[in-house]
Amino acid sequence: MLEELARWHGVATFFLVGEQVERHRALAAEIAAAGHTIGIHGHRHTLLLRRSPRAVHDDLLRARDVIGSATGTEPRVYRPPYGVFSGPALLVVRRLGWRPLLWSRWGRDWEAGATPEEIAARATRGLGDGDVVLLHDADHYSSRDSWRRTVAALPLVLEAAAAAGLPLVAASQST
Repeated sequence: MLEELARWHGVATFFLVGEQVERHRALAAEIAAAGHTIGIHGHRHTLLLRRSPRAVHDDLLRARDVIGSATGTEPRVYRPPYGVFSGPALLVVRRLGWRPLLWSRWGRDWEAGATPEEIAARATRGLGDGDVVLLHDADHYSSRDSWRRTVAALPLVLEAAAAAGLPLVAASQST
C-alpha cells in the first residue's frame, strides 16, 4: 500500500492499532516517515460498547503511547473499531484534543471473497470532494488475505479519485 500511495503521490491516514504496532514497530515508523498521517484505532481492536469507561480510557492512552513512540508523532485523529463510538470513548477523545473521524465510503474489503474490482467500485461509487474512504492494510481482524485484495484494489480507487479530480490527502489534511 505504501508503494502504491507513493506512486500516485497520495497521502493517507493510517489508523494504527497499538497491539499491532508493538509487533511491527518498524512498519509503523515507515508509514510515518513516508509522510502519512498517523491516527489511533485503539490499543486493542475491540468493540467499545463492551468495555468499561476505565478500560476504554486506559486502552486509548496505551495506544497513544505505543503508537507515538513507534512513529515519533503525536496522533490527533481517532477512529473507533467497527466505526462504533461509546460515550466514554468520545469523552476521552475530546478531552485529549483528538478529532473523532469515521468514513463516508468503504470498500468492505474485510469480507471474504470480495474482489479488488468490487472493493474499488464500492469505495468510489459516488465519490466526491471531502469523502473519506475506508480500506484496510492488514487482515488481523478480517478475512484471511483480505489485505492482498485491498492492495490490488488500491490503484483502482486512486485512479477513480484522480479521474474525478479529487485530491489524495490524509483525513487530517482535508479540513
